[in-house]
Amino acid sequence: MANRTLSPLSALAISAGTAALAAWIGSRDSPTPEQPDIQNWYRSLDKPGFTPPDAAFGVAWTAIQIGLASGAYRLLRTPGGPGRDRALALWAVNEAAIAGWSAIFFRARLPGAGALASAAMLGSGAAYVRSAAKVDRPAAAAGVPLVAWLGFATVLASEIWRRNRGARRIRR
Repeated sequence: MANRTLSPLSALAISAGTAALAAWIGSRDSPTPEQPDIQNWYRSLDKPGFTPPDAAFGVAWTAIQIGLASGAYRLLRTPGGPGRDRALALWAVNEAAIAGWSAIFFRARLPGAGALASAAMLGSGAAYVRSAAKVDRPAAAAGVPLVAWLGFATVLASEIWRRNRGARRIRR
């Protein structure tokens, strides 16, 4: 992208389209009524008392994705350069991870791997915020909810794995 900025429409299409695609891919492996086997498996797990209600996950991820798309839009509208390109690359890594996490935890039924993936995502999310802050502080601030949620999600996934690792319900 060199030192050019994208047009508002192009930046919107890329940022919103990427976030929507990641959310759609992730939702295909989520515990919803459209995925009864996954939903039943998730409901059968021993979960800690601090597990949010199911509806909270959709609300949280929608808000997070709107924030990430807003941050990416701002970055795409700034002049190109190594700092911006690094922040955008980390944004893309996070969007890909968001898309794939549900397949690991829910579809493959691997809570331990899901906890490790959450921790890795926490690191890449924090790296995105640090990188974006050097280019555009509002873009970085828009990524903070991702980092906060991933911190919580890592603890939650780890506890679910700990409580269920010996149980047959982890396996298919």
